[in-house]
Amino acid sequence: MHFRRYWAALLVVMAVGFGVLASYEPRIRAAMPPIPDRVVTEGGRVAVDGAAIRRGQNVWQSIGGHEVGSIWGHGSYVAPDWTADWLHREAIFVLDSWAGSARFESLPAERQAALRERLASAMRRNTYDVNTGAIALGPERAAAFAANAAHFARVFREMSSGFDARRGSRWTSSASPCPGWRRRCSG
Repeated sequence: MHFRRYWAALLVVMAVGFGVLASYEPRIRAAMPPIPDRVVTEGGRVAVDGAAIRRGQNVWQSIGGHEVGSIWGHGSYVAPDWTADWLHREAIFVLDSWAGSARFESLPAERQAALRERLASAMRRNTYDVNTGAIALGPERAAAFAANAAHFARVFREMSSGFDARRGSRWTSSASPCPGWRRRCSG
């Protein structure tokens, strides 16, 4: 009979806990980052539209990508960190383009530091326009976007038994729940 008190206490704790979580929902919804309607170059050319972004999200979710997180700190053991790879490739592309005829690594340390600061400013600048729902990319970032899109299209088209031998990440076609996922991921 004394177990009823424990059950009642458990139910009260659960109700209060879920109540607290539910009270934060409006704040979370208001603060969540927007999904752009399109990503455009400064010249107005559409690099990718909102429908393609949502399709990519759906494909990623269909192969379990949304379950790869860092809450437990094990995400890189499960699958490659595509975002980090994209950003790294974009940064290297932009730095090399700013370096001119030389590669970024071959520049003097002072010039590298100046270009890194310029890159940090360019990458952190929020170019999302609330009125149009568009993100604008400068010319270097637009070229990097195109190069990255081509790279990842190749990665998904030519998916082999492993993606990144350096980290030992393995992400195979056995993760595919549907036959057309590679085509949808690769554009």
